[in-house]
Amino acid sequence: MDFGYVPCAEEAMPLYDYERSRRVPPKERPPKIRVADARRDMPAYLFLSGLAGLTVASLVFLNLEWHKVIERLPRLGKVFADMVHFSTERFGLTLLTLTETVSVALLALIYGLVLGMILGALAAKNITPWKPLSPILKSVFAFIRAVPTPVWVLLVLASMGFGMASGIMGLGFHVTAFFGKVFAQLFEEVPGETIEAVRASGANRFQIFFAAILPSSLSGVIAWTALRFETNYIEAAILGMVGAGGVGYTILAAMNSYKLGRAGLAILVVFVFALGIELFTTYIKRKVKIG
Repeated sequence: MDFGYVPCAEEAMPLYDYERSRRVPPKERPPKIRVADARRDMPAYLFLSGLAGLTVASLVFLNLEWHKVIERLPRLGKVFADMVHFSTERFGLTLLTLTETVSVALLALIYGLVLGMILGALAAKNITPWKPLSPILKSVFAFIRAVPTPVWVLLVLASMGFGMASGIMGLGFHVTAFFGKVFAQLFEEVPGETIEAVRASGANRFQIFFAAILPSSLSGVIAWTALRFETNYIEAAILGMVGAGGVGYTILAAMNSYKLGRAGLAILVVFVFALGIELFTTYIKRKVKIG
């Protein structure tokens, strides 16, 4: 009788069964269900209650006469119907002023991009040359962004008069503050190890920025720039109505002279171009995200 070594059950299991058991995908975990919790949800309740209170207070403060609003709704429909009857009267002027609007949006974007990148680098906590400079610049950015763009344009108009230059400068204030805040956040997200590695090689501040900070943030810079151009175009079209020129002034002049068909066609052109910009910026952001 052979009293040799007898393998145990685990050792006697064929190898392929063990490997096959490892290849079985784990069961998917069921999604977590968020259960209501009064203490955890209290900030949301407070926010909604405050919003409802402000809404009621606004309605009481404005003292809107809703019966007049309801009575004039048919008139609003008639205005829309007249605008749909497009008129090609002075359509060449509409296209020319649209070109002016795009030019204002583009120039304000370029100037604001350059200045915003410089100020954003100075405001980023990880690369600023002077630590107190970061909160100072961020406070300035917050103040400029808190003031609506038309207000900045009106301030510039008061000193420089009507024209494209006032629109570019007024819009440029807001764009610079926007890019300064965004770029400061992007630059601060660059890992410290990357900066230290470049600094250890003997690079100065400019070399660190162009060799480490900017390449690491390039995808975000491109995405935010594309988004801001879309916003600039919309704001530039509106600023024409306050004296900054462009297609907004053409629409305002047509409405004041009751040329509703001409105004409707100008609005349609603005919409079509805005849609094209949105599709283009969406394509750019998707490509940047994939890349």
